[in-house]
Amino acid sequence: MINTTEILETIQMITEEHLDIRTITMGISLLDCCDPDIDRACEKIYRKITQKAKNLVKTGEDIEKEYGIPIINKRISVTPIAMVLAACENKDAVRFAKTLDRAAQTVGVNFIGGYSALVQKGFAAGDKELIASIPEALAQTERVCSSVNIGSTKTGINMDAVRIMGETVKRSAELTADRNCIGSAKLVVFCNAPEDNPFMAGAFHGPGEPDCILNVGVSGPGVVRAAIAKAKGCSISEIADIIKRTAFKITRMGQLVGTEASKRLGIPFGIVDLSLAPTPAVGDSVAHILEEMGLETCGGPGTTAALALLNDAVKKGGVMASSRVGGLSGAFIPVSEDAGMIAAAQRGVLHLEKLEAMTAVCSVGLDMVIVPGDVTPEIISGIIADEAAIGMVNSKTTAVRLIPAIGKQVGDTLEFGGLLGYGPVMPVNIASPAEFIARGGTIPAPLQSLKN
Repeated sequence: MINTTEILETIQMITEEHLDIRTITMGISLLDCCDPDIDRACEKIYRKITQKAKNLVKTGEDIEKEYGIPIINKRISVTPIAMVLAACENKDAVRFAKTLDRAAQTVGVNFIGGYSALVQKGFAAGDKELIASIPEALAQTERVCSSVNIGSTKTGINMDAVRIMGETVKRSAELTADRNCIGSAKLVVFCNAPEDNPFMAGAFHGPGEPDCILNVGVSGPGVVRAAIAKAKGCSISEIADIIKRTAFKITRMGQLVGTEASKRLGIPFGIVDLSLAPTPAVGDSVAHILEEMGLETCGGPGTTAALALLNDAVKKGGVMASSRVGGLSGAFIPVSEDAGMIAAAQRGVLHLEKLEAMTAVCSVGLDMVIVPGDVTPEIISGIIADEAAIGMVNSKTTAVRLIPAIGKQVGDTLEFGGLLGYGPVMPVNIASPAEFIARGGTIPAPLQSLKN
C-alpha cells in the first residue's frame, strides 16, 4: 500500500533531485524489410518505423502529463543496419542512414540507434560496407546513432575491426569538425554489447529481440546523492543499503511508466534499464555521489572502490524492484555529460588511465571523453583494444566513445550543448601501438568463455 510519505518523497525526487525517465525507446525489427533492391528496402524501413512509432512521442507526453513524471527523451532502436544491407545488391549504406533520419524526424524522436554492425567474430556480408560508411552517414544526418560490437567474452576481440574503428572514429570527427566533432559523439565501439539497451548512442534492436518492444531507461543520480547526504556518520555497508533502497524506488517508477506505455502502444514491455546517467546540470552527477561518500574529488584514491560499491548496489536494488531489469543498469561515467567529472578533469585530478580503471567496475566504459584532435587512429585503436579487453575478461559490457577535438589541444574545451554537455580536452599517452594494431587477427576468447 502506497502511503502519503512515499508520495511526497517521490514528488521531492522529481522536483528537487532530478529524478526522471531518461528515455522510452521503441525497438523495431527491420529483418522483414530486407530486399535486394535498396530503394524498396528503404521504403519498407521508412514505412515500418513511421507506422510502429507514430504514437510513441504522444504517448510519452501523455504519460508525463498524467503522472507528473518527466520523460526526457523518446527514441527508436532498430535491427543493426548491416544485416539489412547484406541483402542489397547496391551497398550504398548511407541511403539507409538518410532513411532512418527521415523516419525519426517524421515521428518526432530525437535519436534513432542501430546504424550498427556486430563483428565480434568476423565480418559478414554488409559489415565492412556499413562500417566504411559511418563517418559520412553521421555527417549527413542529425538523429542517427551508430555502434559497432568488436568483441565479446565468447568470441574474443576482432583486432581487424579494432584497427578499422580507430580510423572510423577519427574520420567521423574530421567530417563534423565544423559542428564540434559531433559525429564521433554519436558513435560507440562495444565489447559485449547488450541487445536491449535503450540508451544512445549505443542502442540497437538485437536479432534475438521480438518484432517490436518498448524499453525504458531511468536515471536519478541526484536522488542517490541526496539519500547519501542524509546519512552522515553511516558506515560503508550502511551506505550500500541506502543506495539499494533508493534504486528500488527509482526502478519502480520505471516499471510503472514502461507498463503504462506498453499498454497504450499495444506492444510488449521489454526491460527497465536502471542506469545513473548524469547530465551537465548541477545536482545530477555520478561524480558528486562518489564525493558525497567521502572522496575529496572524483578521480582521487578510493574512486574505483566507491564506484564499485555504487554500481553493485544500484543493480541489486533494481533487480529487487522488477523482474524486467536489463540493458546496462548501473552507473555511467560520461565525462562531458557529468558536472562533477568535468570539474575533476579540469582540475587535472581525473585522467584517462583512472577512467579506464573505473570502467572495470561500472556500466559501459570510456564515454564522451574528449581527446586532442591530432591523436592518431592507431592510438584510438589501442584505447579501444584496452577497453574491450576489460570487458572480455570480466564478462561485462565495455565501450569507447572518444571525441577527437579537431584543431584543439589539451586544456581547450569542446561544447556540444544539451545532454551531451561540454568538456576539457584530456591528455592521451602518445606512445604508439601502431605495430601491435597493424598485426590484425583475433585476441582469443578467455578461458571463462567455456561455460557451456
